[in-house]
Amino acid sequence: MIAEGGGERVGTGADACRPDHPRTAPRAGVCGPPERFRTAVIGASGRSGAALCRALLADGVAVVPVVRSAERWGTTAIPLAPRIADVNNPAMLRAALAGAYAVVSTAHARHAAAIIAAAPPEARLILLGSTRKFTRWPDAHAGGVLAGEAAFMASGRDGVMLHPTMIYGATGEDNVQRLAGLLRRLPVLPLPGGGDALVQPIHQDDVTRAIRAALGRPWNGPHGLVVAGPAALPYAAFVRAVAAAAGLRPPRIIGVPLAPLLLAAAVSRLVPLLPTVRSAEIRRLTEDKAFDIAPMQSMLGFEPVPLEAGLARTFGAGARD
Repeated sequence: MIAEGGGERVGTGADACRPDHPRTAPRAGVCGPPERFRTAVIGASGRSGAALCRALLADGVAVVPVVRSAERWGTTAIPLAPRIADVNNPAMLRAALAGAYAVVSTAHARHAAAIIAAAPPEARLILLGSTRKFTRWPDAHAGGVLAGEAAFMASGRDGVMLHPTMIYGATGEDNVQRLAGLLRRLPVLPLPGGGDALVQPIHQDDVTRAIRAALGRPWNGPHGLVVAGPAALPYAAFVRAVAAAAGLRPPRIIGVPLAPLLLAAAVSRLVPLLPTVRSAEIRRLTEDKAFDIAPMQSMLGFEPVPLEAGLARTFGAGARD
């Protein structure tokens, strides 16, 4: 997201002449974004933000990345000049969003209130939340999503907060990639309940498609919408599908009570060769995460990628951000 760096003045690099920068009606003699432009993307150097910027740029949409770290933005190699802002600095953020017809935030939903306050009053808002808000376990991440959603719903602003399920398929993501790393080291995988709880992961490409579709829809007031893959499946089946896509032997899955797995998760932080597994992740493996995607299909008008095809993209040649 936009978690590191900061302190730079708003507009650093944003006014440089960029022949490859998409514009709409630029002012004569002024380089950089026009007074009014199509979309600002907060958290543009994160995985979802960068993927969206690439898609908008490819379609010739006037987009301005809003990031905290110019250095991190540079690592994306996306040929757009950013505006530098910290979501915790109202003046910087307001200046960075000035002129946007639409504001997309891929930052954590807990920042929603600050973004709402800083965005131009007439701008459409597309915010990313998370289905983690449905967890029954105490969870700071989920609490932040709920607080951000409450602020958005109370704002009366036009737009939507999209709540993705587990996102996979981006370079460097730590869902299926980390799971595959774990499967390479463990011939036996202990799971609570034998992995019978349901999951419904969504490919990064479909998250981008959902945001693009939301940008093109005339929202009336604030909305919330779950975005998910086409079908839920038991976590054990998901694990086997990841193993197959990664070219690994199917693991032996055994059912283990929750308490010993929580202890093992704590120990995993001390074992250098094993990916760290967090206790909160283990607890959430006991919850069904299955959702009706009919509202997503009706409102956003696309069919999500089947898991097998999404995993083939993820582990095949040219896996994308």
